[in-house]
Amino acid sequence: MFSEDAKTVEPRRAMVERLKNEGITDRRVLDAMMAVPRHLFIPEDKRQYGYDPNPVPIGYGQTISSPFIVGSMTSLLEIRPGDKILEIGTGCGYQTAVLCELGAKVVTIELLPEVMQMASANLAGLGCDVKFKTGDGYNGWPEEALFDGCIVAATAPRIPEPLVEQLATGGRIVIPVREGPGVEMLIRGTRESTGLRIERLYQVIFVPMKGIIENQQAKEN
Repeated sequence: MFSEDAKTVEPRRAMVERLKNEGITDRRVLDAMMAVPRHLFIPEDKRQYGYDPNPVPIGYGQTISSPFIVGSMTSLLEIRPGDKILEIGTGCGYQTAVLCELGAKVVTIELLPEVMQMASANLAGLGCDVKFKTGDGYNGWPEEALFDGCIVAATAPRIPEPLVEQLATGGRIVIPVREGPGVEMLIRGTRESTGLRIERLYQVIFVPMKGIIENQQAKEN
């Protein structure tokens, strides 16, 4: 998918080794993150931070998630080639590219038109099987359902029911959920015939999910 840049191979390999030490063990995910040049998804004036362990600003008040968060959330989806994945919060397109490298068919929604334009440009010509939509991700993309997985890069006070309804049986949703003041927990939900099986994983920090907040405010008014 990507033309190789010899100068970034070693930093990328070092990033992958660090991810192993941090507990990312899925070999396919590590290989995908080795294959996708993270620095190309970052503005040129910040590309020297492309393989640092931290989030990096990408403009418009947004960041590219840390390599650990990308590796961990992707591993939790347990993607198989051909799986259809709904991504909420396209950002710069790096997570999208990693999903594509794993053989997923990606349907992605981004709230900010400027950020979606950035992601589309970053992913152009890579041969990714991606459908883009600009708007709020609270209601998902019903016309494209059912999904084998859903990954959400914004914190919600609860898991949006529309996203659960759009999962196939056995499908997984990985989402940060606010559990109290200053406490955001990464959650994996697996849709089973009896309901959604929930796993609480670890604390995270993400931007809030706008749509679910506005939906709640509308109900209260």
